[in-house]
Amino acid sequence: MSSMSPRRVIVAGAAVVAGVIVSFLGLASTRDAVALSIALAIVVAGGTMITSAPLRAGHPVLVRAATCATAVVAALVATFYFSATTDYNLATGAAMSIVLVGLSFLTGASGQISLGNGAFMGVGAFVMAIWANHHATTPIVLTLAIAVACGALVGFLLGLPATRLRGPYLAGMTLAFAVAFGAILNSFNSWTGGDGGLQLPTEATPPHWLVSLFGRSTPLLTTNTAWLTDITLVVTGVAFFFMANLFASRTGRAMRLIRDNDVAAELVGISLPRARVTAFVVSSAYAALGGALWTLINNSVSPSTYSFALSVTILSVVVIGGIGTIPGALIGGLIYAYSASVISWIVTQTGLNAQGNLASQLNGIIFGGLLIVTMIFAPLGLAGSIRHFWHQRQRRPAPDLNSPSTGPTLAPGS
Repeated sequence: MSSMSPRRVIVAGAAVVAGVIVSFLGLASTRDAVALSIALAIVVAGGTMITSAPLRAGHPVLVRAATCATAVVAALVATFYFSATTDYNLATGAAMSIVLVGLSFLTGASGQISLGNGAFMGVGAFVMAIWANHHATTPIVLTLAIAVACGALVGFLLGLPATRLRGPYLAGMTLAFAVAFGAILNSFNSWTGGDGGLQLPTEATPPHWLVSLFGRSTPLLTTNTAWLTDITLVVTGVAFFFMANLFASRTGRAMRLIRDNDVAAELVGISLPRARVTAFVVSSAYAALGGALWTLINNSVSPSTYSFALSVTILSVVVIGGIGTIPGALIGGLIYAYSASVISWIVTQTGLNAQGNLASQLNGIIFGGLLIVTMIFAPLGLAGSIRHFWHQRQRRPAPDLNSPSTGPTLAPGS
């Protein structure tokens, strides 16, 4: 059985002890010190497991769980030190990264082009708002699950005709759904609120047990609006854990074989219709989850948010981050989240009219420019190019000191 070396365990234990001591010396509240000590212990333990080669080889699922848990806990601790604006951007980026990793599975793994993930996001967003308006006492987790189920159902219905469509014809079908989504919402304006959208009946509040555990008076761990960011981060970590296992599973390998050679996939017994429908269901479920989280974060939903332009932006961002890769979805989510801040800074620095035509089109101009630059200099996306560079560096042979190119060989005793 694979295990970690005693030296690695000792170093990790010493780091945990040092972190606990610093936490209790640096924080006035005992509850804050205990919470920070637990977080540091999880991060150190997770980092130790991630960097252990025997564990990575023998227990990959455990390492994936440790990776997601470490990233989530580190982000949770950081949210208590960030400003409200940074927390909001982080939550928005995390929700978008869920959508991107679902599209990465559909397009990057199975090779099916979709221009309708913005509409799939809208399905989850409106289901979340509609259900909350009619059943306000439903727990958030259950409401999110209902939104995911509805998104998966829509993906299944669209995935059925997708089994007979490929390439531009498949893209055209998803494009039609994205364009028609706004009209569909307006057709049920008694449920969706029409052009004005819907507001959640009450602002989401933290549960009583969390308030009692971390009172509002504590300086470090306060239960304010940042807890919505924390919920989004936890859900994102769980979603990425399942997607990482799906990429590495037999289903993920079958998807990649279909993408590369569907004839060979059929010859080895893979059902192409079933695999393609599965990819659509997974991608639409993830998109609906991201849309539901957006509704929770913004406390409202509007049809104009989920236009065809959003679907194009989603596809552009996932290509920039690295389609077919999980880190690429994270990178793309962060790029999308902070693009509004960058655009605002550009408008302020250049003196553009914020209400003018150029300023309103800067979002598309910037993402279009980034997409062109990425296709020219990093066709694998940022994450794919970094991974390719790292693998090339690892495979580079070590220089032979005795070869003529590195200098003459010295005789013994010379």
